[in-house]
Amino acid sequence: MAKKPAKKHAKPKLLAGGNPQIAKGYGDEAVQAYIAAMPGWKSEVGRRIDALITRVVPDVRKAVKWNSPLYGVEEHVYFLGVHCLTKYVKVAFVRGTSLNPVPPGKSKQQTVRYLDIYEDQPLDERQFAEWVAQASRLPGERM
Repeated sequence: MAKKPAKKHAKPKLLAGGNPQIAKGYGDEAVQAYIAAMPGWKSEVGRRIDALITRVVPDVRKAVKWNSPLYGVEEHVYFLGVHCLTKYVKVAFVRGTSLNPVPPGKSKQQTVRYLDIYEDQPLDERQFAEWVAQASRLPGERM
């Protein structure tokens, strides 16, 4: 009896704004699936962000929930999230108002601050790493 050919994995659906629709999951594998599904130049940004976070917080816990990668230092408690939008990648710092300097993007949520990364604007990796280090030492949000 002939074996059926292995099914090829379908590319994840892109939601409004180009955010990949990825199943909820825990660990690096789920986050890497999200990063691989990020459209165009955003995937490289996702790889750089993930590598910086992992370098700064070697024991970081990763998950994908609500179609966004989350990073934390405790199980189910996160200090940072990532989301794709049409023209940029949005990084949310859960306790962003406690970072120094405070990231530039304001939020409707009292303590959250954003960093929007655009294709034509280089990421200040040194500043980003410093924010990640600070954020990882602050209380996260249970999600």
